[in-house]
Parts: sequence; structure tokens; C-alpha cells
Amino acid sequence: MFRAVAVIALLASSTFALPQSPGQAYTGTAGNTTVAGDSSGPDSNGKYVIEGEGIRAYFIAYGASISNLFLNDTSGIERDVVAGFDNASYYEVDRQHPHFGGVPGRYANRIKNSSFVIDGETYNITPNENPTPDNPQGLDTLHGGPDGWDWRNWTVVAHTKDSITFSLTDPDGKEGFPGEVVSYVTYTLGNMTWDMRMVALATTKVTPIMLSSHTYWNLDGFANNETATALNHSLWLPYGGQRIDTDPILIPTGDILANQPGSLNDFYTTPKQIGANFSNPDLLGNCGNNCTGYDTCYLTNRIAPYDWTAGETPVARLRSAWSGIQVDVFTDQDAFQIYSCGGQNGSMALKSTQGLHGVEDRPRTIQQYGCVVMEVEDWIDAINQPAWGRQEKQIFGPGDEPYVLRASYRFSTNETAVGLLGVGSG
Repeated sequence: MFRAVAVIALLASSTFALPQSPGQAYTGTAGNTTVAGDSSGPDSNGKYVIEGEGIRAYFIAYGASISNLFLNDTSGIERDVVAGFDNASYYEVDRQHPHFGGVPGRYANRIKNSSFVIDGETYNITPNENPTPDNPQGLDTLHGGPDGWDWRNWTVVAHTKDSITFSLTDPDGKEGFPGEVVSYVTYTLGNMTWDMRMVALATTKVTPIMLSSHTYWNLDGFANNETATALNHSLWLPYGGQRIDTDPILIPTGDILANQPGSLNDFYTTPKQIGANFSNPDLLGNCGNNCTGYDTCYLTNRIAPYDWTAGETPVARLRSAWSGIQVDVFTDQDAFQIYSCGGQNGSMALKSTQGLHGVEDRPRTIQQYGCVVMEVEDWIDAINQPAWGRQEKQIFGPGDEPYVLRASYRFSTNETAVGLLGVGSG
């Protein structure tokens, strides 16, 4: 109980000092936590609402997930820019389980051979991806296994007008992971901002911890009358000059590759549309076997510590010229995964808040490439790549400092955003 109270205090007292928009400073708290019940509970759809200036979001206990995020575009039309379901109860029964807006854990992304070694001991965890006749459950573990953190209901421990905190206790041995882990996730809305802070403590044994946020974005609110995809979105990764090499099932090989200027994976020399190279046949296989597009872990090469108060460049910038909505992502994490939603096939329904205003004749589903996932995280599967030297970032035990992830999403719709993206990048 003492450690839980201490973590809530950490969430409440720690401050973000991140730029609100280019050239401006922002200072806010990570939580403003109160006892649950001081704010209203879930609505009739099982969702908790929080609000900031020019922004409103809904969250659900399942996976500590964001379910809706509302912003006005440059025409003043409100857009819901993240994928999800209308009712919280559907998240638990949907068989595709696309990880909509949740917190994957206790280890995000993929773990090679569903195993790792800590202090000379091999741990075999539950596989759940890439099944074969010899391995019917799968060859690897994705996002913590078949009952990972974003498959479970978290507890709401604090809820105010502009902030909500969820908690989850992951028991020793769950999905094969050693030791108990206690985690808290706080989401806070400000002036066109969404801040998040994730804290996790290994309480009984040494164990890997690496979290992320798995939000599906479409800055047009799936309402663009020119395209049903998000390939029109411009992406800039100003620190992303390198990426982690992966095999055909997206398991890291151990190699680090350079993103040569002008190449398919170059989003750092200048912003470009995500779909800019989709006509290039070399993009086939770029996101795995027979996959065209991106499911790529870019390294964020900066010199620590990161001085966000001084107007540091965001690690990522995503913008739609159609809606004019732009999001700048700031984080303390050292990698950034981009997934261009190649696995979507038109079978996932849009919410009732999406696909409105002029596209009513279009199928109300998420089409292939209809979204983009941006995951703040550490180097993927680094627990199986000791030569990378990421152990202090991913291996934690009792008495260690907690695992902490911080991220801030800064939204803007002003006309100067076009110039920030570069001529012709639209």
C-alpha cells in the first residue's frame, strides 16, 4: 500500500515542462490526482470523459485505453481523430483485438522466440503471433501475450475534470513473466494538449518492463471526401535517421540500419506523405513478409537530457493538409514505431462520431491504410539484444527506480503549420 501511495504522489507531483506548440512553453502537472469518485463516473457507454481547452477525450478501463479524441479542424468542424468502438463493452468481445488505444504490456511489441534470459535464467512466456504447424500458439509474443495489459480491465484510481489515472497489478507468472508489477497510467488534457505518464514498479522479482501507447490516428476523423486512407498524412521524424532491422515476421535481427536521404524509410531529412513511396515496388516487404508500407521502429537519436522547456524539436510530427490538424509528439523514449495500418481490411467499423460530413456513401469501416499508429517506446526486443546496452532501460527489480514513460501530444490547426512541414510535403 505504501508503494502505491508513493507512486500516486509521484504522478501528482511530477511536472511536465513541454512546449505547448512550436516556440511556446507549457508547464503542467502529471495528474492532479484525487480519490476516485470526486468526478463523475463512466457514461452510459462505459467511458470516462476529461476535457482541456479546445480538446476533449474519452477513456475506458479496458486496457487503460483512449477511445475518443475530439478536436476542431481548420473549418471549425469537430473531428474524432482516434480509432475505437462506441461502447466500452465491445472491446472485450471483439475477436480481432486491434489494440485500439491501449497500453500494451508488460512488454510492448515483439519478443523473439517468446523467451528471454535474465541473470542466466531463461524465461519462456506465452506466444501469440505467427502460428505454425509446429508452433500452433505462435513463434513470438506480441504486446505481452494473449492476455497482455491491454486485454485487461484497469482500476480507475483518480478522475478529475482534466485528468484520469488507471492502475493495474500484474501478478507473478502471468503470461510467464517473472514477478509482480504494479503500474499507474495518468492522462491529462491541457490547452490543445494530451500528456501521459506511465509508471511501473517491479515489486518481487527482476523482470522486463517496456510500455507504449497504441493509438490509431486519422487526423481527418475518417471524413476526408478525397480518400479513405491516412496516406495523405505528412510525417516528420527529425531524429529518425536510423531504424531497427527486422526479419520477415518483424523480429529484430540485431542490426541497425541507416535511413539514407531520399530512401523509402527517410522521414527525417524532410516531412513527406506516408503514401509518398507506395508506388515503389521496393516498399513490398518493408513491413514484413508480403506487406507494403511501414511497421518500423525508428531510433530517436538525441543527446540526453532532453530540455523540453527550451522548445526542443518534437520526435515526430503528423499532419493532414485536408483537416489542417497537426500533432507534435514529445517523449523521453528513445524509439518510435510507425505502423501504416496495412493489416486493416475494411472489417473494423467506424464509431458513430466518425466518417461524417460529406462521405456518408462510403463504407463505415477502417480501410487498409486508413490510419497510422505512432508508438512511443524503447528499442524493441532489446531484452534479446544485450549488445545494444538497453538493460537499464528495460530490466527492473525490487528496490530499483520505477520504469517511467512520459509523452506529450501538442495539437495545432493554425495556417502556419503548413510552412512548418515544408513546401510540397502536404
